[in-house]
Amino acid sequence: MKAVITVIGHDTVGILHKVSGICASRNANVLEVTQSVLQDLFAMFMLVDIRSLSCEFSELSDALTALGKELGLSIHIMHEDIFNSMHRI
Repeated sequence: MKAVITVIGHDTVGILHKVSGICASRNANVLEVTQSVLQDLFAMFMLVDIRSLSCEFSELSDALTALGKELGLSIHIMHEDIFNSMHRI
């Protein structure tokens, strides 16, 4: 099972490190990362394998949301199936 993490906000040092650290601490394996910085706007998408999570999905989501609030970023996670359904035409 996979999930998609999106991160949007002003660029600062260490965003990738902090988000991937939360994933690693809960055994969510980062499979792919794409990120872009346009002027000072940071955008990142991560695909993570959540089959071996060491916590409930909601705990991972809450930790990422809290990090987003701390850093002034919008951070969201959703199951890959939901992401694909939302973006299917």
